Amino acid sequence: MNRRDFLSTTTAAAGALAVCGAPTILAAEETWPLKGRIYKSLKIGMVKVPGSLTEKLQALKELGYRGVEMDSPGMDVEATRQAVAASGLAVDGTVCSTHWGIRHSDKNPETRAKALADLKTALRDTKAVGGHTVLLVVGSGDDGTEAEVWERSVANIRQALPLAAELGVVIAVENVWNKFLYAHDGPADQTAEKLAKYVDEFKSPWLGVQFDLGNHQKYGSPAAWVRTLGRRIVKLDVKDWGRKAGWAKIGEGDVDWPEVRRALHDIGYIGYAAAEVGGGDRDVLREVSQQMDRVFGLV
Repeated sequence: MNRRDFLSTTTAAAGALAVCGAPTILAAEETWPLKGRIYKSLKIGMVKVPGSLTEKLQALKELGYRGVEMDSPGMDVEATRQAVAASGLAVDGTVCSTHWGIRHSDKNPETRAKALADLKTALRDTKAVGGHTVLLVVGSGDDGTEAEVWERSVANIRQALPLAAELGVVIAVENVWNKFLYAHDGPADQTAEKLAKYVDEFKSPWLGVQFDLGNHQKYGSPAAWVRTLGRRIVKLDVKDWGRKAGWAKIGEGDVDWPEVRRALHDIGYIGYAAAEVGGGDRDVLREVSQQMDRVFGLV
């Protein structure tokens, strides 16, 4: 029996059981669980647990997280290395801490040079603490036309690719509300074609996408964007958003999480997913961890 016939048969059998009053039995494939394929992470700025960095990382490990994203420039590399060794929790990556204010798309070449220097610092720091990605906002639509922002940012960021390759650290472009590659006040059926084309412009395996699922609920279907971006996605950011709710707890906005799970399954995604929501103490971070378990089918 081939796969199509098997699925047709099992679906019909499940329907028959439902008609007879028995509980519907769904094939595991139809729920698209991602257990063993998603590693929970979060931003260090969310962690309001008191104590040293080592104690903070130990708490995260106890709460079910597998990694944490630090900020660079500005990270104490040696202290972070010691905390990783003592806690056993990985730093899976960093966020380029200056990318909003010092942009690769800025009209001023001196500002762009500073943005490049900061990106290179983040790449080196990330390697030093065992991480493998640097999250980067590439620029802002406020810096000029789409063509101008595209040209400036690509030219600037491209200069960091040799270092990224040398270190083995991927520059992970995040989709944010930065008025670039999608119309911020546009309709909710926009596609990922421009973002995919932008990433492909670099022609390098050392630049991909850190796809923020909640950020793009405003612009279109996150699951559709996942399928278009495919293997360009190197990491996920996790939050939720709704037309009425605004920013919401994970699982309480408009994101269609079952469809997201199916899309991630379809593209073969295996990797980290970093929560990016309001943080807090142990209880808050435990709740965030449980929310991620539910929406990704990790339990």
